[in-house]
Amino acid sequence: MAYQDLLNQDQRLVILRSLTDVNGTANDSIINKMLDAYGHRLSRDQVKTHLYWLSEQGLVEIESVLNTDVATITSRGVDVAQGRARVPGIGQPRPGA
Repeated sequence: MAYQDLLNQDQRLVILRSLTDVNGTANDSIINKMLDAYGHRLSRDQVKTHLYWLSEQGLVEIESVLNTDVATITSRGVDVAQGRARVPGIGQPRPGA
């Protein structure tokens, strides 16, 4: 597997897990800062690309508010974030993490 694929998988997992940590909803700016805290320095455009990919998988819902995208995790997204379901293209959380 290519290095960029591994990064994308981890970044998507961090987004889902971060959303579960903040009661399910955050805007793209906050998500960008959460990714940064986990060592993933991304542009806002890259964050939005991940959010829309996650939306296509049914893991988040996105609402655009004044040029800001607000993501809300779905119940399926929570299952993936907690390792109860798998989706190709998203990393697996460590057991007990």
